[in-house]
Amino acid sequence: MRPTYKTERGVMYCAKAEDFINSPLGQQYHRKVQLVFTSPPFPLNRKKRYGNLRGEAYIHWLASFAPALRNLLKPNGSIVLELGNAWEPGKPVMSTLALEALLAFLKAGDFKLCQQFICYNPARLPGPAQWVNIERIRVKDSFTHLWWMSPSDRPKADNRLVLKSYSAAMQKLLSCKKYNSGARPSEHHIGKKSFLKNNNGAIPSNVLTFSNTNSSDDYLKYCRNKNIKAHPARMHHGLAEFFIKFLTRPRDIVLDPFAGSNVTGAVAERLNRKWISIEALEEYAKQAKIRLNIEKQNK
Repeated sequence: MRPTYKTERGVMYCAKAEDFINSPLGQQYHRKVQLVFTSPPFPLNRKKRYGNLRGEAYIHWLASFAPALRNLLKPNGSIVLELGNAWEPGKPVMSTLALEALLAFLKAGDFKLCQQFICYNPARLPGPAQWVNIERIRVKDSFTHLWWMSPSDRPKADNRLVLKSYSAAMQKLLSCKKYNSGARPSEHHIGKKSFLKNNNGAIPSNVLTFSNTNSSDDYLKYCRNKNIKAHPARMHHGLAEFFIKFLTRPRDIVLDPFAGSNVTGAVAERLNRKWISIEALEEYAKQAKIRLNIEKQNK
């Protein structure tokens, strides 16, 4: 099992995730990984070249990774899985397959569910096309779920590392030092001190917004210019950046067992984290260097 590409901080392997994790090489990382951040193949109705199962096979397949990944995690480590929505074949009815797979994964790994996140993509094309564009009986599906879980009730995490810029209204409030404190209709009592303290940013919500468009994708532009076939399922680098900053510190190990075009590894490299990426298809594994070069330019 040879590396496809290496840096001082990380390595990309071309292998099936299950083969690497259960190999002697994978077991060298026992209790050393701080974060598993990944977007496994979704249970889509149409078969994709990068691989996706359906039905009960998908549930069993995803759940089978849970015990092995738990063994690689530090006791205060985290797993974040991105799972998209699925639809029943030929019906305008949503499938519960992703939720069933999540519950099976949690049970198999004996994980605690720390928090649910939503990644909203306002630029996503309308779909499913038959029900949204043609028959007009559904609205477009424009978000995915991210499920944060851990062996621990209190995994390593610090929301001060992912603060957002204050809104104009909040900046004005901090400037004028006037706030309508007191009881609210909900009976919560809000004091002046708590709202007039400048914490250098606002705490983000669990709804993350990233416009993942072709026109603004540096990776896609590079592939087009070099006549390289781009990976068809590309994660926005901001998504990986949020969770890596939130749940790890410099030199922690980040693992992505379904790396695709290696967004996770490239962002981890830029943020001074160690990383391990695994991708089953060789042509995509070799594209790791493209992502690393792009992230280096954006640093």
